[in-house]
Amino acid sequence: MLDGKRIGFGITASHCTYEEVVPKIKHLRDEGATVVPIITHSVLHAATRFGTGEEWIAKIEEVAGHEVIKTMADAEPLGPRNPLDCMVIAPMTGNSLSKFANAATESPVLMAAKATLRNGSPVVIGVSTNDALGLNGMNLMKLLNTKNIFFIPFGQDDPYKKPNSLISDFTKINETVINALEKKQFQPLLIQYTK
Repeated sequence: MLDGKRIGFGITASHCTYEEVVPKIKHLRDEGATVVPIITHSVLHAATRFGTGEEWIAKIEEVAGHEVIKTMADAEPLGPRNPLDCMVIAPMTGNSLSKFANAATESPVLMAAKATLRNGSPVVIGVSTNDALGLNGMNLMKLLNTKNIFFIPFGQDDPYKKPNSLISDFTKINETVINALEKKQFQPLLIQYTK
């Protein structure tokens, strides 16, 4: 279904989701897509209990079959010279969500997303933030109402302990991308999240 499509796959600093998200890159490749992985600076430099940047870059490059884009200069050609058919950002933290909603292009991931929108192609967002229903709610709403931005279905992951938190169902990446390429939001958008 994605034969011949070039899909950018942006990863931001929701380190606790990488184990779930990174293998999903292979699912896009299994559908025939070429996947171009792009990371934020924090993915590159962070060392957390979930692993180091170097470890994750190696895993991402192995599953994508493509070298990671990790600088603004390397992300810039994804606009005019080497465009993507679609850009996925999964996971997308509240910090990146806020910057994207307010046109603050300060990472390779956001540079690639901006370039994709400029080319009239869709951007697919997979949220993972503890603040989507807090102060970041305005940014979420802004992006939900922006042309060519589509969301992987999401829900509250722990409504009692983290009532402002939302996370996407990353098993729905492929379906969301396929729909986004047809300029449609995959439904249902709001789900009861279960892990």
